Amino acid sequence: MKSEESQFPEKKPQGKTIPPYMKAISGSLGGIMEASCLQPIDVIKTRLQLDRSGNYKGIIHCGTTITRSEGVRALWKGLTPFATHLTLKYTLRMGSNAMFQSAFKDSETGKISNKGRLLSGFGAGVLEALAIVTPFEVVKIRLQQQRGLSPELLKYKGPVHCARMIIREEGILGLWAGAAPTVMRNGTNQAAMFTAKNAFDVLLWKKHEGDGKVLQPWQSMISGFLAGTAGPVCTGPFDVVKTRLMAQTRDGGALKYKGMIHAIRTIYAEEGLLALWKGLLPRLMRIPPGQAIMWAVADQVTGFYERRYLLGAPL
Repeated sequence: MKSEESQFPEKKPQGKTIPPYMKAISGSLGGIMEASCLQPIDVIKTRLQLDRSGNYKGIIHCGTTITRSEGVRALWKGLTPFATHLTLKYTLRMGSNAMFQSAFKDSETGKISNKGRLLSGFGAGVLEALAIVTPFEVVKIRLQQQRGLSPELLKYKGPVHCARMIIREEGILGLWAGAAPTVMRNGTNQAAMFTAKNAFDVLLWKKHEGDGKVLQPWQSMISGFLAGTAGPVCTGPFDVVKTRLMAQTRDGGALKYKGMIHAIRTIYAEEGLLALWKGLLPRLMRIPPGQAIMWAVADQVTGFYERRYLLGAPL
């Protein structure tokens, strides 16, 4: 009979941590699950943010209008770039955050301060914004703003065709339209999210990374949901401006918005202060549940690795 100590190891071998590549894998699997569940909410959010004439009266009216006039499939417009973008984004986010945290850890204690955690999250957010999020969201938003399902009536026939058209008409930098507000949004979001997720894990479940405790999926979902709520409220204006900058094309001549600051001032002058938080409710309907889904998957993957390969627990 195995001793109690061998059945329930309490201590991780010193110096061993979950490697960044494992965090990256956990993020990619979580991203696939999230994209599959929440694409319709993202389509509705984009349509609301681009609605300047008040065609949509709210989330439900927007969803029903899209379904009635364009069919149910229209709620999954842009799914291919969205799913690819989420998977790559979470892979880079989780992996780079783990690498940044390793750099900020105290060399003697192996612990990371809240400041180090914030900086690691911000760095991961900036990196994902420039490398992945901006070009994928430009393509996704251009596809989502098109109305109808008949290919012959649509300017962009699909993700690849859309990217080629943007490069041909606007140059390669057209895929990075709205990069500045995207960097600000993602950097702030991830700084808050990683710090809050760790805090909620400790506060609610007494879970510390490396302690061998694997959270139940419902526990990860609660921590992830709560951690995902602050970012959308704080970064609403950046998200609206990002969407407007990404959606505008040169078809009608000069661009309406010249950059992030000009867009904020123009939206405020023409539509009022609250317009900078357009689409907040669907963002809150998508991001916190998305984080809940992603962390439920990611925590199980990293928890399995931690128990099996770092603590030597039996399967």
